[in-house]
Formats: sequence, C-alpha cells, structure tokens
Amino acid sequence: MAVTKNELDYVRENVRQVPDFPKPGILFLDITTATKDAKSFEISMNYLYEQFKDERVDYVAGIESRGFIYGATLANKLGIGFIPIRKPNKLPADTVKESYSLEYGTDTIEMHADAIKSGDRVVIIDDLLATGGTAVAACNLVKKVGGDVVAAAFIIELDPLKGREKIEAKGVKVVSMLNYDLD
Repeated sequence: MAVTKNELDYVRENVRQVPDFPKPGILFLDITTATKDAKSFEISMNYLYEQFKDERVDYVAGIESRGFIYGATLANKLGIGFIPIRKPNKLPADTVKESYSLEYGTDTIEMHADAIKSGDRVVIIDDLLATGGTAVAACNLVKKVGGDVVAAAFIIELDPLKGREKIEAKGVKVVSMLNYDLD
C-alpha cells in the first residue's frame, strides 16, 4: 500500500534538526529520532519496500553506518541478502575499494570482492544524500565487480547539494523519501 503524504509528514516531524553540527553553519538532519519511533520507522520501511517490491533485486547494499539500519531491514522485507559497504579495514576477507573526494581530502569505502557476481542487481541505500560522493563511490564498487545498480535510495535528500545529478549521471535511478531545500 502506498505511503501517504500524511505519513511522510509524520516521518519528517520525527527527523531531529541539530543546528551547527558537526560545525557552525551546518544543519544536521538526524534520522535516529525517526528510527526510534516505531511508526516512523515502519512508514520509512514501507516506503522503501513499495519502491522495490516489483523490481528484480538480488541484494541490498547499505553504506556504513546508517545505511545498515535501512538496508538490512529492506533486504529482509524483500526476502534477499544484505551487503555491507564499509569504511576501510573493517571487512575480514578480500575487498574492492573505491576512493572519492571530500570537501577537504579523500575517503574510501570497501566491499567484499566476492559479495556480488556479474549480473547481480543491487539497490544501494543510505540515510542521506548530500553531495553524492559516497553514493557514487558505492555505485562504482558494485559495477567494478560486475553488478548492476538498480537504484540508489535514501531517506533524506538535500536538494541544493545536487547529489542526485552525480548519481543519475552514472545512469543510476535515485529514490528519496524526504526532500529538504535547507532554506
């Protein structure tokens, strides 16, 4: 059953806004208050499930760490496996790595090299889409091992930061539940 506007508004009301975190001038949108509220979390998961229930998806890959919360739950609802995409040196077996640019410097994410086979269809999920750097790197990881990215999905999208454009430029569909203008 489709999620209603009232339900989306309910989730939005449960996202805590923290001014000046992690530094002055930044408004941090904290989803932990939306996950601790059972109704809000259920609405979020129902929204994501509705987006992919009729797609052929083999795996959900969640980006560390909040992507694990939504990704593992979505994989379970879809009856498929979950793949963690982690920060460096957290996975015990052979990995593939992808580095990406940050405002000041670079960062890297990893995935087990054998997590995905050629042709596997994967949904990538994280809590928030900002500039898109991490999500594009996750798409690159999946493609590096021969997987197909069905979509990149997010609970929150910060529209002015244009992360969607970077992901769509890779030929990947973007799904976001709540859009914020930040004005």
